[in-house]
Amino acid sequence: MPTELPYAADAEVSLSFDELDVLKRQYEKEVSQSHVTVQTKFNYAWGLVKSPIKEHQVEGVRLLQDIYRAEPTRRRECLYYLALGHYKLGNYDEARRFNSLLREKEPTNMQANSLEELIDDRVKREGYIGMALVGGAAALGTLLVAGLIRRATRK
Repeated sequence: MPTELPYAADAEVSLSFDELDVLKRQYEKEVSQSHVTVQTKFNYAWGLVKSPIKEHQVEGVRLLQDIYRAEPTRRRECLYYLALGHYKLGNYDEARRFNSLLREKEPTNMQANSLEELIDDRVKREGYIGMALVGGAAALGTLLVAGLIRRATRK
């Protein structure tokens, strides 16, 4: 992880299994009592988004979207973690969208600025990988066609 992006450390740092389990047990306890506080739901969603497990990240994003829609006072903190969750899931357009909303409200937010750089870097890197794959496929196709032509001319 680049050292010039200390504020986006959330993108690479996960909670321990035990820490996430504490958040999960609290959330499930409140669900069973039919009253989940916004803070408990947010804490659990935050922990899930930080997880390296894709299914956790998907669930975390879902919970954060619920909070974002239902709780206008919590939208600011949801924006960053929604952007982070989508970034980790590879949904870069959605990550940019949520991050841009946060940057509009807080142009000097170091987390959002750092996350924007991470998103841009990942999109560039995946673009280069995609170009390399397309180039490799084109080269392979050319070799196959050349082989077929050679074979046809020998007969």
